[in-house]
Amino acid sequence: MFPRITSILLSLIALAQSKPTVNLGNTIVTGVSFSNVEFYGGIPYAEPPVGRLLFKAPVLKRALNVPTFNATTYGIPCLQDPNTNPGAMSPSSEDCLTINIYKPAGLASTDSLPVMAYIHGGGFVAGASSTYNASAIISQSINRGTPVIYASFNYRLGPLGFPAGREAFTRHALNLGLRDQLTALQWIQDNIAVFNGDKSKVTVFGESAGAISLGVLFLNSNLEKLARAAILQSGGPATTPVFDHSRRQGDWDNFVRAVPECADGVHTGNSITCLQAANSSALLQALVTSSGQANEGYPWVPTLDGPSGLLPALPSVLFTAGKFARMPFIAGTNLDEGTFFTTPLTNSTAMIRSYLISNYTSPAVAAEKLDSAVERLLQLYPDVPALGSPFNTGNDTFGLSSQYKRYSAIMGDLMFQSQRRAWIQAASKFGVKTFGYLFTDPAPPIVIPTLGNRLASLDALGVTHTADILYVYGDEAGVGGSPSAVALSTRMIDYWVSFATSLDPNDGLGSARPVWSEYGCDAQMLLQFNGDNTTLIPDTYREEQTSFINSNAAVFSH
Repeated sequence: MFPRITSILLSLIALAQSKPTVNLGNTIVTGVSFSNVEFYGGIPYAEPPVGRLLFKAPVLKRALNVPTFNATTYGIPCLQDPNTNPGAMSPSSEDCLTINIYKPAGLASTDSLPVMAYIHGGGFVAGASSTYNASAIISQSINRGTPVIYASFNYRLGPLGFPAGREAFTRHALNLGLRDQLTALQWIQDNIAVFNGDKSKVTVFGESAGAISLGVLFLNSNLEKLARAAILQSGGPATTPVFDHSRRQGDWDNFVRAVPECADGVHTGNSITCLQAANSSALLQALVTSSGQANEGYPWVPTLDGPSGLLPALPSVLFTAGKFARMPFIAGTNLDEGTFFTTPLTNSTAMIRSYLISNYTSPAVAAEKLDSAVERLLQLYPDVPALGSPFNTGNDTFGLSSQYKRYSAIMGDLMFQSQRRAWIQAASKFGVKTFGYLFTDPAPPIVIPTLGNRLASLDALGVTHTADILYVYGDEAGVGGSPSAVALSTRMIDYWVSFATSLDPNDGLGSARPVWSEYGCDAQMLLQFNGDNTTLIPDTYREEQTSFINSNAAVFSH
């Protein structure tokens, strides 16, 4: 969930040829122009969530209220542990709710282009909208004759964006980071025309935590009023286990306790008032301390928030009832998602069982029922290296225990493959136009070692989580620079832009590429993205295993 950071600030300054401007209300906003792209960054889309607005729903910024605004650089990332994302801009801050716009240079005032809005990943604890340079997407969209506007934005992270516990529930402070995203999308509706964007043609896309967020927003947020299509890369609404507010009460208490002046308020039900007066350094230290005390990998994630909330019930329940936005979407996964989330120290069945129990135990599910499901899961994923992940690597264990490959296969299917399959099949059943993919290109993956799997050999990661992102952003160095990888990157951008502009990845423009068939109830086919073999494949891999997971969705908090 933690993509590589590619800063463009220096290149923007070095390549800047002019300083274009737009009028945003009564404010003149100045950006930078480089090559055939204009960039406007760090524009506030909500009031700063500080002081009395900390742990409150975002307030849409309707005007900048200054004569001029310098938008030549990105805004500061949202508060996060610097050790979790060493490549991110530093420092981070609570005052971080900003948006960035890329657009083709030289547009006429009458031009109105489709919009691609990106939600960054980072496990809901890290990341920033400055993660990737979208100039390759813009340039390729121009060259293929279907120019687009690109937007990206920050949202609150960790306990500031996803607080847990009874107090957050009673104060309606759950899932604030998701509400930030909705506010950013509303800002796009209100203001994108100034940047030559067509608000009726917005496609939202995201990877990992961004895709998880997007999946949740499909469920009960009226997303269809803010966008017309979506692309979900490696994530769905239940990729992280979905619990109610009480499940992570201990994590919230640890966070409050780690702010010295608020420690006495842990059990008073009024800790938020105290936290609103705490300084940034105290909040950051508490974030770091409490995250280190968590008993699960991702304690700050979307939470069940009641009938009128964004996540009113388990996604599987809403899938069955057809309660989700009927918008066209693309959803896909990477071949070896699970290796990113599996410690190389995994060396026994008992350890795997313990990991599963600690991450999926819920007050809503009887312990014996979870125990039984975990035992069956272990049977379905035997300790046979040739069946483990990274897949297609035979009996090679890369100097690690065979249990590493076993658990990687389990985690990849439990978090990603089963959830992509459940989501796309449910949507297709209700007549939603969908397209699915499996990314299998073997180019070297990019993983931040402090957050991803700490391995001496990248071979043990396979085609891991985050490996596809660089292809979508046209980062030739990141994909290894091989001709096949570069060609695949070009095709993927064409598919993404084609879908954003026509609601069909097959517009016939740009690079030569296979026809991507719609995923249907009868023909359940995926497009395999591979530089040497991009082709349609049946969506049947590990069908028995994922069917068991999805038939026990409530047990696994899906």
